[in-house]
Amino acid sequence: MKLPAGRLTNGIGAITVAAFLLIYLTGQVDNAAIVGGFIPARLSDPALLDGMAAVPAWLTPLSCTFIHAGWLHIGFNMLMLLFCGRQVEHVLGWAGTLALYVVGAYGACLAQWAIDPGSTNPMVGASGAISAIIAPYALLYSQQQVRAIGPLSANLVRVLWLAGAWIAVQLMIGLASGAGMSELGQIAIAAHIGGFLVGLALTRPLLRWRFRKKPRAAH
Repeated sequence: MKLPAGRLTNGIGAITVAAFLLIYLTGQVDNAAIVGGFIPARLSDPALLDGMAAVPAWLTPLSCTFIHAGWLHIGFNMLMLLFCGRQVEHVLGWAGTLALYVVGAYGACLAQWAIDPGSTNPMVGASGAISAIIAPYALLYSQQQVRAIGPLSANLVRVLWLAGAWIAVQLMIGLASGAGMSELGQIAIAAHIGGFLVGLALTRPLLRWRFRKKPRAAH
């Protein structure tokens, strides 16, 4: 299957990989996580990193997407971004895809903050924003036939199944990378759920906006 070109998706991927290589190969992953990662406690304590050249707290939901902990982390995220993002961009266009990615990044961090607002552990990685891309991909391209369950429509059932699968994959990756059950909070599961819900909520509005009927010029 030949994937659509997806220039925006390719651009995001290229910049993210370049940032990872620069940070990782210079041995600055830990420092980058502190100054550019999303730290929930900074929202309630802006002075937490006083004296450090840190990214402003309100920008860290974006800056953290360029910081990854290792090769497995960046590799899986970029695989999902390029596969799903190109096809979503083909339907929603570059502007809609960019909106999903940015709003998804903020939604992911908001969800992570909601479950542990006092945490001082930096959250890094693009998986929250990418989860916002996976949601419309699931809605637009899923071909598996599912049935409605009670009041839940078939489309909603499909999305819920895919969301569960996405979370399960993240858990397995965390365990495979050596994290114990007590460390699974480091995988930022809440962020993945938050990003996915943002994507789910924005898909239909963005579709309507992309294919809106433009008023005809009067003759």
